This record gives sequence, structure tokens and C-alpha cells, in this order.
Amino acid sequence: MYRVMIIDDETSARRLLQVSVDWQSFDMELVGEAASGIEAINIIDDLRPDIAFVDISMPFMNGIEFTQIAKMRYRDLVIIILTGFDDFEYARQCIRLQVVEYMLKPIVRQELTEVLTKIKENLDKYNTRTQEIGPDITPSVIGQITQYLRENFTDSSINLTSVAQQFGFNPSYLSRKFKQETGESFVEFLIKCRMERAIGLARTSMKMFYTANAVGIPDPNYFGRCFKKYSGISYSEYVSLHTSQ
Repeated sequence: MYRVMIIDDETSARRLLQVSVDWQSFDMELVGEAASGIEAINIIDDLRPDIAFVDISMPFMNGIEFTQIAKMRYRDLVIIILTGFDDFEYARQCIRLQVVEYMLKPIVRQELTEVLTKIKENLDKYNTRTQEIGPDITPSVIGQITQYLRENFTDSSINLTSVAQQFGFNPSYLSRKFKQETGESFVEFLIKCRMERAIGLARTSMKMFYTANAVGIPDPNYFGRCFKKYSGISYSEYVSLHTSQ
């Protein structure tokens, strides 16, 4: 079954895509969504989509910027650019980035069905998914990787694929071995490193925007969600709690 991801800063647009199609009839499943390109880059390694719907106009990292990064790291990823009429010529810059389709908003169900039919036919015919090959990963190598993450988590470009390439492993293989050895997914460990630093900075009353950049998550909205999930309260609440003590 082909895995589908939706990347759009408009909640209503993401919901419309979710309900407009009988995904199973195309042998597809929705595996996740993101409200910005930066959030997508941070979670795409865990989701491992085959297909991504990408809005061209998003804050902090627009659709073209996301596509440039994604196509360098995931050559087989099928990208469908979502664009408003006024942005259509701008969207055509993605031609050189091997974007498969462009769709105008608001999305028309019939057009979406036609696009998905064509994509499924192409994937069925030309599916060249990477076979999982590579040397065995020992606990000592996982230790080297966790240490590397502790020392470099402030780099916002770090993700599973870039680390796997650096250490010479297949990303999917590394993902499974990392979870087996540490009990946490790669993304969970990386977020933990970032949030531990963020909590330290919050105690100094640093503004959230600066903390987000300092820990490698320059999208403050995504950072805010990560911080609340990790600490149980919002960044501003955490700052207020510790400055009042």
C-alpha cells in the first residue's frame, strides 16, 4: 500500500484532501500530515511517504524550498504541488525539481481522482523502492549516532536520512535498529535532545522564537507543539512558572 502525506498550513485544506478520496481504492493510506515544510522535514523520516501533497505557500519554508530538500534526500518521493491560481506560474519553477503534478486550489474531486489514478499506474509500473541492504548495526554504532545527535541537534537540517548517509546505512534499516537499541524512535530521541535544551533556555526567560532557533526547530508553531507535548505545558506557561519562583 502506498503511503501518502499532506503538507499544508491550512487545516481546512488538509481535511478536504482526507475526505475527498477513498484512499484504499487506490491502494493508498494517509500516514500523516504537517502544517509547514519544517515540520514535514522533521517527521518525514518516521512516516516514509511514497506520495506527498505539498502546498506551495507556507510560512518559514514554502513548498518549493521543501521540494528542493525532499527531492535531494528522497529521490523516489512523488510530489504533488497544491497552488492557488495567482501562484501557478511561480509553481512552475518546480518543473526542474521533477514535481509530478500541479493541482489548483480549491481541489476538484474528479481532477484529484484522475491524478491519483495516473500516479498509481506509474508507481505500480516503475516502482523501484530501495532494497534494504547494508552492514549490520552494532550497539556501539548506535552509541556513536546518539552521541552525534547530542552534539549536533541544533542543526535544523539533521534528520534520519542525512545521519544514515553519513554513517553508511539504509535509513529504514537504521530506523528499526535505533528503536531496537534505544527504545525510542530516531525522531523521538532527536526531539528529546532539543527539548531538554529548550527547557534550560526557557528557565532563563528566553523568548520562544529565539529558543526555537537555538535548538534547531526554526518554525515556532511546530516548536510550540513539540515543547507542550514534551513538558505538558506551553512554553509561555513554563517561562511564567519558573520566573515566578
